Amino acid sequence: MKIKEYFADFRIFLIAGAAVITFSNIVAAVFGQTVPGALLTFSNIVVVLFGQTVPGVVLTFFKDASAFVIMVAVFTFIMTWALRARPYKRPKRYFVIAYDVFGKECLIEGLRREFSIHDVAWSFMKQYKKSYPLHNFALVSDLPNSEKKTIFRYI
Repeated sequence: MKIKEYFADFRIFLIAGAAVITFSNIVAAVFGQTVPGALLTFSNIVVVLFGQTVPGVVLTFFKDASAFVIMVAVFTFIMTWALRARPYKRPKRYFVIAYDVFGKECLIEGLRREFSIHDVAWSFMKQYKKSYPLHNFALVSDLPNSEKKTIFRYI
């Protein structure tokens, strides 16, 4: 009885082996990985399938997918930057306004009040603060689209 059991197990093994070889030949024919003159053994088919075909397809897919992800990221960055970036309108004139101890605007004779460059106005304002320590000074400008004057610096 044991011989019949071994023979039944061996018969199942032979049927499974034939099915695997048939399946591997079908897969090789579908993917076109046959080599002329080469034997189509199971190990050869497995090596070709998992060593060349599958990695080639997977690497090509991920290469294209990564290029797509990078392009989407670059396009998103450019669009957000373009939408958030606004042209900066610089004022044409700057004014230095003096304030007395009570916070009221006052006019000090001999001081230059109007400037066309921001840095020059800021430099003059710092010098005025050293010369007149009891007064406060504001660097203001009227922007083209605003109704009120905009204070840039105040010391």
